[in-house]
Amino acid sequence: MAVTGAASGVGDLLTRRLAASEEIKQVVAIDERRGEVTEAQWHILDVRDPAIAEKLRGADVVVHLALDLDLERDAAARTAYNVRGTQTVLTAAAAAGVHRVVLCTSAMVYGALPDNDIPLSEDAELRATAEATGVGDLLEIERLGRRAPRAHPGLNVTVVRPAVLVGGTDTALTRYFESPRLLVVAGSRPTWQFCHVEDLVSALEYAALEKVDGEFAVGCDGWLEQEEIEELSGIRRMELPSAVALGAAARLHRIGLTPSPAGDLAYTMHPWVVSVSRLHDAGWRPRWTNEEVLGALLEEVEGRHTVAGRRLGRKDATAAGAAGATVALLGAAAVVRRARKARRRL
Repeated sequence: MAVTGAASGVGDLLTRRLAASEEIKQVVAIDERRGEVTEAQWHILDVRDPAIAEKLRGADVVVHLALDLDLERDAAARTAYNVRGTQTVLTAAAAAGVHRVVLCTSAMVYGALPDNDIPLSEDAELRATAEATGVGDLLEIERLGRRAPRAHPGLNVTVVRPAVLVGGTDTALTRYFESPRLLVVAGSRPTWQFCHVEDLVSALEYAALEKVDGEFAVGCDGWLEQEEIEELSGIRRMELPSAVALGAAARLHRIGLTPSPAGDLAYTMHPWVVSVSRLHDAGWRPRWTNEEVLGALLEEVEGRHTVAGRRLGRKDATAAGAAGATVALLGAAAVVRRARKARRRL
């Protein structure tokens, strides 16, 4: 059994779990630095290095978790790492005689659209576009995974798609809950389905042990409506017309004031809840409920302050808290106007 991206995050948690399993003889851990799981056999290298094929020799299954979805990183560099890394791992796995690769993407690949079924079938068409952070990378990773068995007969690919991931994560969707007000776009129908990182790790173990295969989603059972989110969190909403919210998000991102493109807003506007029936059929059950994961998320982000996807420092956060979210957004709009004037003077 081999795990890439094994030194931190989900990769570290899965490596620990697999190393403790009586069903697995040996865990090969691959990352650019050595992790803390002493029971694993470590190889220090970049997953884009073709030399990884030799490190995978003897493994039956590879779980590929070496992905960069950092909001603050240059998008082109992030894509180059994610796509080239996945290509290399799939090719190397086939060359090393590995018979299964497990890829982890996101339920975001289904797309957040007003006409989505609630819940979506796991077989639903992937209708996402590349307009949200990292989703273009995830769609390309899925395409690579789909093509790999045709290019490399004997290689099977399993794809795991978690809902909104919570537990040591920093995404546009977790930052949504760091805002002084929850932005709601007028006329939208938000629904929320979470996935605690512990449940993702247990689902990845199911995939690694081949208790479930193909393409499947993982997350809590059911979902929460926006009104339930507001009641449980105690955070009031701020409702804006669609044109205002999307226009402001696009302008702020374009001039570099926020890391999140306007496409991220769709995932807070429209439903993208997914059935987790394949895992259920395999005997898996989530340990966490949506309500519990939301509570854990609110604890995790306590003390952080974000406006329009941008983290604020302590001084800015105090001002934003005192003035309220509306004033903060008006201030952001003023920054946009000042930036435009500055460009015209150049």
